[in-house]
Amino acid sequence: MLQSLHVKNIALIDDVEIDFTDGLNILTGETGAGKSIIIDSVNFALGARMPKDIVRSDCDYALCELVFSIDDEKTRSELEKLDVMLTDNQVILQRRIVNGKAGCKVNGESVPASRIRDIAEYLIDIHGQHEHQSLLYKKNHKLLLDSFCKDGFNAELCKLAELYDEYKGAKEEYEKASASRDSVAQDLDYSKFVAEEIEAAALREGEDEELENDFSRMNNSRKIAEIFSKVMQALSSDQEGAASMVGYALSSMHQIADIDESARPVYEQLAEAEDVLSDSIRALSLYEESLEYSPEDYERIKERLDVINNLKMKYGQTIDKINDRLSEESEKIEKLSDYESYLKNLEFKTNELYDKLLQVCAKVSDIRKKEAVILQKEITGALNNLNFLDARFEIIITSGEDKLSRDGFDDVEFMISTNPGEDIKPLTNVASGGELSRIMLALKSVLARRDNIGTLIFDEIDTGISGKTAQLVADRMSDIAADHQVIAVTHLPQIASHATTHFLIEKRADGNHTATSVKPLEYNESVEELARMLAGSEITEAVMENAAELKKNAGRLDT
Repeated sequence: MLQSLHVKNIALIDDVEIDFTDGLNILTGETGAGKSIIIDSVNFALGARMPKDIVRSDCDYALCELVFSIDDEKTRSELEKLDVMLTDNQVILQRRIVNGKAGCKVNGESVPASRIRDIAEYLIDIHGQHEHQSLLYKKNHKLLLDSFCKDGFNAELCKLAELYDEYKGAKEEYEKASASRDSVAQDLDYSKFVAEEIEAAALREGEDEELENDFSRMNNSRKIAEIFSKVMQALSSDQEGAASMVGYALSSMHQIADIDESARPVYEQLAEAEDVLSDSIRALSLYEESLEYSPEDYERIKERLDVINNLKMKYGQTIDKINDRLSEESEKIEKLSDYESYLKNLEFKTNELYDKLLQVCAKVSDIRKKEAVILQKEITGALNNLNFLDARFEIIITSGEDKLSRDGFDDVEFMISTNPGEDIKPLTNVASGGELSRIMLALKSVLARRDNIGTLIFDEIDTGISGKTAQLVADRMSDIAADHQVIAVTHLPQIASHATTHFLIEKRADGNHTATSVKPLEYNESVEELARMLAGSEITEAVMENAAELKKNAGRLDT
């Protein structure tokens, strides 16, 4: 059950903590006091979408925390399947907003909101203010029937959904392959071209990296060699090289020095220069021999890299990806070479899956039809207890392969006759909000007996009803609360009088600050609140007596 609710800085709430009890927990208060804020806070904690204005305008964070006590093994087992470990037989669900960002926790561990929603399915069922209108949508009727079906049915539905997805995939593959029959020859030629081009390259893993390293090194050597060639030409070419020019100058100066002794120092300097040049040319020749550069190897590596890079541009950015493409094209060649056989295998697989799917659909349909008989009988009884005299409720199930989907081939529709002698008609044609509310309550009361959810929340399920019908609705909710924890927001004193625990929701203003408060009422305080609900602001002694009698009679009925 929901043991407690802690809300902080949400809408008009400053800081509220509510300790719920077993049985029927009733929330009442003036219109606008903030009753629905309590339910909205629960929804928020359970992972519902966050309204933009949920945080109080004067605050930068908000918190909602739910504490559930778990006392039955089935729920404990389901939670363990979701890897939820109990602490002191409790599950604590918390959601917090800080600076506009929401975070969720389960027993102190941060989790996504979707995980909280998965967990909540086994803990609580919330009937919102307008949820009864979901009965107007035929698509929801199948969901309600399926929720009534016994344990094991969900496993069949999961099996059906998986098989349906597998069948759809096979069918789409077959249809696509059939439509591509005309282009098979062209596709085969292309796949052969790609495979042959890749195979001809005979790529080796890591080859591209090795070649890139060699190419980079040889490219540097090539640049040095080109510059070196110019240096050697400048120094040792036959006519204009430095060595030739210095040799010519030296010979000329030798003649001058023989004639004029004063020119001999210049001659000796030129002789030294010639020796230096000769030594430099010999050293450069040795350096040239040390260079690792071969024009032939350079061109070979360059051409190989061009081949590899071309394949990368066409088939993948790495050699591994190019080889993967080769494997893909090889598989296509094998498939396309015997395309008719490939098509027949696909067709056989699709038909085989379809037959299996129909078998599972038939099994699911049989379960639905058997459970529908039980459900319509129980709902008819529940409707009679809610002032639908001689009401008839039927569940019509039509089956056909044309309705095939992930949840079977059944079309489910709820039919009802609410008055004696009236023809049965689709539930979607029921216009009265009060009638829809009672029908939904009948459904909830029947489903509650079947499922294992401990807590039911009703937010103003009493919409559009009054008088005797209101009393019958109150009795029905009290019956549900005998086996489940029920938390209900109501405007009807007939329902509030049955409260095991009665909470008053009030809005208080203190200067410029307005806040919603929650107060558990003692017996006499509950009677006073019932009197307000009966008569509004003018509460007379007679009204108080009526309220006390209402409370007393409700207590007598609940015992």
